[in-house]
Amino acid sequence: MATERPTTLQEHAMHFGTYMGLFWIFKFIFLPTGFTVPLLQLLFILMTLFVPFLGYIYARRYRNTYCEGSISFFKAFAFIIFMYLFASLLTAAAHYVYFRFIDNGYLVNTYIEQLENMKAAVPGEMKDSIAQLIDALGVISSLTPLELTLQLLSQNFFYGVLLTFPTALFIMKRKK
Repeated sequence: MATERPTTLQEHAMHFGTYMGLFWIFKFIFLPTGFTVPLLQLLFILMTLFVPFLGYIYARRYRNTYCEGSISFFKAFAFIIFMYLFASLLTAAAHYVYFRFIDNGYLVNTYIEQLENMKAAVPGEMKDSIAQLIDALGVISSLTPLELTLQLLSQNFFYGVLLTFPTALFIMKRKK
């Protein structure tokens, strides 16, 4: 059976959103493993900072390959919004599997443990701030895996929407 190439903006956004989602899933692996190997925590942060550039690269590739080198702001905006939406949905599936079957509270408990250790070493008002963070993590730990996944889904998409406007401005290009 022959596979057809994507033809619509939505299909292309699904295509590139899948790549972005796989990148986010790969990046997420370094978050819990970074507690045992600190270099992986740094790699997670660097990969997170690379996400806007990757979005730009994918949007530029879409413009140059499938739009003949020119794209309007609104078409670029729609493509990037859809790309981040599909990436967020794919990543949410991996988040759910992780939090439902693998995590068992490891991530939040490790953060709380680190904050407790830090709280003992800091003076004055910093203790109050750390105590607030610990309380917030306590609330997060009470979420079910589905609630946590939906929270992360909305957060990923929200940040994607924030990145969409400047990326679309950089990507748009008029025909000569």
